Amino acid sequence: MAGRKYGNYPIPVSDLASELIDPVLRRRAGLSIDLVQSWSEIVGERLAGRTRPEKVAWPRRAREDDPFEPATLVIACEGPAALHVQHETSEIIARANAFLGFGAIGRVKIVQKPVSGTAVKPRPRPRPLTADEKSKLAGMTAGIEDEGLRASLERLGESVLSTRRKTDLANS
Repeated sequence: MAGRKYGNYPIPVSDLASELIDPVLRRRAGLSIDLVQSWSEIVGERLAGRTRPEKVAWPRRAREDDPFEPATLVIACEGPAALHVQHETSEIIARANAFLGFGAIGRVKIVQKPVSGTAVKPRPRPRPLTADEKSKLAGMTAGIEDEGLRASLERLGESVLSTRRKTDLANS
């Protein structure tokens, strides 16, 4: 808000939220909102959903003239992802330092805990089959003598056909 001139235009909510949250993150966890928002670029899509940066722990300096020591990036991750993070630690450090613009991060500490926002997306409900699709499926399975096998194949066919779009079926 300070230093920005929007005139009579509406202010984007993301700008307001960033300006409010960033100082709190810096004070409490040593993080910037930019690091959190760019997390998927730093660790990659495969780990982004199962990890998140917790904080950047800077070493205490007894005096002002003490030499610079890099910080520790604390990463929260779910159990199975911890092994992947451990193997990619040097790459994560390099990418985080490249993002920050200097050698701020020297090591990574892994904390295993549930990561919020990783809810599994519900699978889309299959669409109901049309009468034409049902008759075509019945014709395909009509020659099968075993009732159990025929029923299983019909369920499989319904599942496959209901997940296809109608335009896909017209082309086949």
